[in-house]
Amino acid sequence: MTRDVRPAAVRRTIEAALTEHGLAYSDHEGAHGGLPGLIVELPGERKLKTNTLLSVGEHAVRVEAFVCRQPDENHEAVYRFLLKRNRRLYGVAYTLDNVGDIYLIGRIALDAVTADEIDRVLGQVLEAVDADFNTLLELGFASSIQKEWAWRVSRGSR
Repeated sequence: MTRDVRPAAVRRTIEAALTEHGLAYSDHEGAHGGLPGLIVELPGERKLKTNTLLSVGEHAVRVEAFVCRQPDENHEAVYRFLLKRNRRLYGVAYTLDNVGDIYLIGRIALDAVTADEIDRVLGQVLEAVDADFNTLLELGFASSIQKEWAWRVSRGSR
């Protein structure tokens, strides 16, 4: 028996997997000519929430998650960290958009989309963002963090 891999059937598979795992999601109409899809809210610990867009295309599901904005400083160390981290990721990779903001992106062939594969890829997104978020902040935003901390201390709060 062959599975139905038409985009509408794949979307139903994704929705069922998200519902099964109790993940909040909403429709996304697509922007700037992009495909419509689902925005999934992945709850984390270090980064409290990672919104991940799953767009079902004609041949694949595109996975896209915003990680953090463009680093203020230490770009080489941040990018080196991301490139090294890419070697250990499953189904997704770090990339930059046109303004330098950091994303995780990936693609899953329509015939490979199952509830288990959605769970694996979203699990990888969550693990990567949650494990790497503080490191990215420390590398790319150290001066801003220090200024914020000094300001809080000067006001008597911690």
